[in-house]
This record gives sequence, C-alpha cells and structure tokens, in this order.
Amino acid sequence: MKNNNTTNVGTDIQEVKRKNAQSGMSYNEAKEYIARTTGGHNTKQLSNTDVAQVKRDIHE
Repeated sequence: MKNNNTTNVGTDIQEVKRKNAQSGMSYNEAKEYIARTTGGHNTKQLSNTDVAQVKRDIHE
C-alpha cells in the first residue's frame, strides 16, 4: 500500500522536494535571469527594459 510520502514505485517525495530546493535555479528562472542581465536571445517577453525610454535616450 502506498503512503502519502512515496510514489507507487517507492520514490520519497519529500526527499525529491528537498533536493530540488537545493539545486539552484530552474530552467525558467535561469532564462529570465539571462534575459534581464544580458538581453538574451529571443527573450523580449522576459525583459524589463523600457523600450520607450531607450528610444528617448538614443534620440537625445
């Protein structure tokens, strides 16, 4: 019989969660970090750049 802390094949769910919490950034967190710090590639939707402000700065 399966208990609430293991999967059907016996994986300890709490142990997996603990290891995941210690593993660093997720793929999406890393992608967002790269977009915010380097501009990235095809990451416009993740960028916090104010495009209008950049255009104003360029044309001053």
